[in-house]
Amino acid sequence: MRIDENGNWRSFRHRNFRILFSANALSNIGSWTQRIAQDWLVLELTNNNGYYLGLVTAIQFAPFLLFTLHGGLLADRVDKRLLLVVTNTFGGLSALVLGLLVVSDKVELWHVFACAAVLGISGAIDGPVRQSFNSEIVGNTDLPNAISLGSANFNAGRLIGPAVSGFLIAHFDTGPSFIINAISYVTVNIALLSLRKSEFFIHESKKTQGTLREGFAYARARPDLYVVMIAVFFASTFGLNFQIFNALMARGEFLKGPASFGLLGTYIGIGSLSAALISARFEKQRNTMFVIKTGTLFSLSILLLSIMPTFEIYAAWLPLCGFFALTMMISANSLMQMHSDPAIRGRVMGIYLLIFMGGTPFGSVAIGSLVEAIGVRESVAICGGISLIGMLIIWMYYKDKVTVPKDISVEGVLPSNYDYPR
Repeated sequence: MRIDENGNWRSFRHRNFRILFSANALSNIGSWTQRIAQDWLVLELTNNNGYYLGLVTAIQFAPFLLFTLHGGLLADRVDKRLLLVVTNTFGGLSALVLGLLVVSDKVELWHVFACAAVLGISGAIDGPVRQSFNSEIVGNTDLPNAISLGSANFNAGRLIGPAVSGFLIAHFDTGPSFIINAISYVTVNIALLSLRKSEFFIHESKKTQGTLREGFAYARARPDLYVVMIAVFFASTFGLNFQIFNALMARGEFLKGPASFGLLGTYIGIGSLSAALISARFEKQRNTMFVIKTGTLFSLSILLLSIMPTFEIYAAWLPLCGFFALTMMISANSLMQMHSDPAIRGRVMGIYLLIFMGGTPFGSVAIGSLVEAIGVRESVAICGGISLIGMLIIWMYYKDKVTVPKDISVEGVLPSNYDYPR
């Protein structure tokens, strides 16, 4: 394949990107395989209880409230590659332990909670490090393209992983799905250790204070960044709960088995992968208002998802939900990375991921409780409605306040005598 320097595949010019991309392809399949298996295992252990399904999601993402900011701080201070090896090791061990417990028929609900917590801690530290590592792999010029291709990779895994997991659960129970994910972590670590450090793009920037407080001050001074964060909070907390929605709709509303549940994840992946591939063609159109507009369409699609009458129609609507969700998230991720100073990018991404994932522990428990109280469809409708209202308010209030400053450096945005908030 000939790689055009200005084309959709230009990030593949970089050897390090090609190696990491291939390993991440296997890892993404493994991650989606485990996500389906974990949700199904919880439903099996609790007799389809929505509250516990929400609770295990909350436990997995609660560490993002405690460790994401520190992960961003570490990203600006230490060797990102070695830190990623450490986080991958712990993530792989948590998957392996849970898989062996299932295979040996000794798994209990608290085991799922404990392994989800370990996976959450490693993911919370891993997230901002991995995001800020992108620019060291391909450089700033190819960064938007690398983000789009990375999203395409992630959602290609979403096409395959859920279907594979559904098949494995139906024939061999949930254990093999966890073990497959554990193996996928090993491939990523091998890839990370195979990267050539001489080909990294290391940004030489004036040293900053290296504090979390500085990261918050920088974000507060940038409306084009914090408006994106607010929009992402509403979409992720209330709208991006497909695993909970689909598990409860498939098993409780439509009375389907694990294979059908897995296919619902694949249908979302169809729309998400399409968005990731198309997004690579429209890098120049990404701006803060574009994030808000696509977030509005995504919220509306979730609201309408609640009224889909049959399993077939529900499944057919999911690709559209996935398309709008990924179009919004790719644009938001690109803007956060491209419009922040490399010297402080890790901390900015830590704040972004805190907001992106931080509402999940509360939202998932609330959704699980709401489902038990009023039903699945009503809960999905409420979540879509809250997200939609939030997007419309942001649209009206911030539409004229999101210009990007000409100088995005720490010094250019925050003067040297800036009084950092305490």
